[in-house]
Amino acid sequence: MLLAIDKRGSINLPVEVRKEFGLGIGSYLDLSIESGGAIVLHPVSIYRNVKVSEAGSAKLHEGRKSGTGKLPAWLVKDMKNAEPDTK
Repeated sequence: MLLAIDKRGSINLPVEVRKEFGLGIGSYLDLSIESGGAIVLHPVSIYRNVKVSEAGSAKLHEGRKSGTGKLPAWLVKDMKNAEPDTK
């Protein structure tokens, strides 16, 4: 597949490729260069990382159980995978 680089250094992925890999506006690709010069693109997902202390983790757990209050949707989504930051 032949691709051209535009004046900004961007390339356009054909619609067939985007559809096959489920890529759309805002999708991320990781670029690596392998030995021999091959350029490889891998689709990746980016997730916000929320770090909390043990006490903060306990508060999140308490809040989840109580069901009270209204949090932003992005925070609710991130809270599902929240873990204490022990570093």
